[in-house]
Amino acid sequence: MQLKRVVVTGLGALTPIGNNVEEYWNGLIEGKSGAAPITYYDTEKHKTKFACQVKNFNIEDFIDRKESRRLDKFAQYAVVASDEAIKDAGITHENVNKHRVGVIWGAGIGGLETFQEEVLYYAKGDGTPKFNPFFIPKMIADIAPAHISMRNGFMGPNYTTVSACASSANALIDAFNYIRLGMCDVIISGGSEAAVTIAGMGGFNSMHALSTRNESPETASRPFDATRDGFVLGEGAGALVLEEYEHAKARGAKIYCEIGGGGMSSDAYHLTAPHPEGLGVIAVMENTLRDAGMNPEDVQHINTHGTSTPLGDVAELKAISAVFGDHAKNININSTKSMTGHLLGAAGGIEAIASILAIKNGIIPPTINHTTVDENINPELNLTLNKAQKREIKVAMSNTFGFGGHNACVLFKKLEE
Repeated sequence: MQLKRVVVTGLGALTPIGNNVEEYWNGLIEGKSGAAPITYYDTEKHKTKFACQVKNFNIEDFIDRKESRRLDKFAQYAVVASDEAIKDAGITHENVNKHRVGVIWGAGIGGLETFQEEVLYYAKGDGTPKFNPFFIPKMIADIAPAHISMRNGFMGPNYTTVSACASSANALIDAFNYIRLGMCDVIISGGSEAAVTIAGMGGFNSMHALSTRNESPETASRPFDATRDGFVLGEGAGALVLEEYEHAKARGAKIYCEIGGGGMSSDAYHLTAPHPEGLGVIAVMENTLRDAGMNPEDVQHINTHGTSTPLGDVAELKAISAVFGDHAKNININSTKSMTGHLLGAAGGIEAIASILAIKNGIIPPTINHTTVDENINPELNLTLNKAQKREIKVAMSNTFGFGGHNACVLFKKLEE
């Protein structure tokens, strides 16, 4: 069977450093930090008092008040980002077959804020189970793609992938495979998350996963730095329109890049910690290169998972050195989480967009907040520290890993006609 080619024709973003793709990209290139004190609730008794929130966002600018109240924040973010991506791609009912347009979305947690609110409300009562009738439809992780499909009349495959922080990368890989197997013409994919809540922050704090650099939140996310002390929780959404190449050409679509391949693996090691030698990460990158029919020397850029945790950053860079050998020092490696924080299930979506725009614009966003060299990290690696670097990029990889040992990697390449 001849596999079809898959391209990216639309992008949408809602992030802590920009509420659309243009703002997000400019923020990345400028090295803008999205971390700031939390404004959603009183943090006085919390270990971590900051996060990377979406800012200056009013859902009623996009959706009417009645409808918006039926959506958890993670689904609101999904709708807004996907609206931008669909408009960017020029998708209309006239130029697509609605039965061959799907929505495959990623979310690591789903409607955490809704769950928290409903349970706290119940706990204050007399034990009578009084819940909002929209409690379940707002909370469940699959509801975001449902809203996207209903809003646009798309009747193809529709579901959510849940693999913790690898969720939206897994969604992109599923979408890629559906299209190249000829089962769909277009799929809206990506992911969203909204876990900056009392429960979300408290839960990650109890695991000692979050940075507690409360005195300087804007510098707290510092991947690869020797003084890193945990990740910074972020929120938002990233949406991509994936499309079969000939279908995109036939309707005269703008094409950002081609998807070359995708890979998955499992660490099979620990509930939350990576294998210290990055064995699962080695496997996922090798699987991705094999799927794309490429050699390690073909890659110029890797957007790492790079969460700013003591164990994770070292393991990932060890894996990169193992897979790419001497060529590793020729690769621009970065972590955009230094600016956006960690968007959990949405991370793969917004980082895919960063990788694609790096190819399109010939510039790699920096890894900011780096001040102190970590002796456990190979000094020959180019970690694109503190300042964006211009470079022609033909092939970029985006790594995303999740608790439970879930690893996903997507390879993007400059389109060759």
